Amino acid sequence: MSGFEAVLQAPAKTPYDEYAIQVVDVKKRYGVGEDAVLALRGMTFHIEKGEFMAIIGPSGCGKTTLLNILGALDRPTSGKVFIDGVDISQLPNRELALVRSRKLGFVFQDFNLLSRMSVVENVELPLFIAGADPVFSRRRALALLGRLGIAHKAHKNVNHISGGERQRVAVARALANDPKIVLADEPTGNLDTRNTEMMMGLMKQLNKDFGKTLVIITHNPEVAAHAQRVISIRDGSITEIKTN
Repeated sequence: MSGFEAVLQAPAKTPYDEYAIQVVDVKKRYGVGEDAVLALRGMTFHIEKGEFMAIIGPSGCGKTTLLNILGALDRPTSGKVFIDGVDISQLPNRELALVRSRKLGFVFQDFNLLSRMSVVENVELPLFIAGADPVFSRRRALALLGRLGIAHKAHKNVNHISGGERQRVAVARALANDPKIVLADEPTGNLDTRNTEMMMGLMKQLNKDFGKTLVIITHNPEVAAHAQRVISIRDGSITEIKTN
């Protein structure tokens, strides 16, 4: 077993093992001195395994900063973040990258699909980055596309499929490495009403049918209403945690 794998298995049981995500007094400061901005002001909360959680707030409230920390894309200035029992707060960059690869999937607002690649190649990309066998990667990608109902578009360029189909490709790519947790950053932010409903259907499928812990960042109360629980934040602080 490599050192990285030993870290990810979190062999010593902690009080945080029961949660998918545990955030303990997390603060994030940008800049120094008089120019410092405190983006997160001591957040503490947990997300249950298999839960669908929405984090809602207005523009500039700290949502994206929080998502970047939960996604191991940034570090807190202080406090701790546990992902599946592993404290990622102080992990070296290479181990953080492994956490992202093994435990986390991402759905972005603009989907971030690569226009020069086919549908199946986009889904394979996280597997390629993780060093997976190419034959396994192709089988895995096709299986996910089949389960999401677009296997027949596998070899089309992503520029030649519909917006709803792109949504499904983005979800399939997020599932490629079979992560335990999927983080979605304003996945309906640029969508009309019809495509918003389609995307929320996919998000529920991700949570229920695929059994993933799902965290959505949104400014839209109608989107947040689909979640099991909602964390409201403003000016870098939690103002309310409620159950829908």
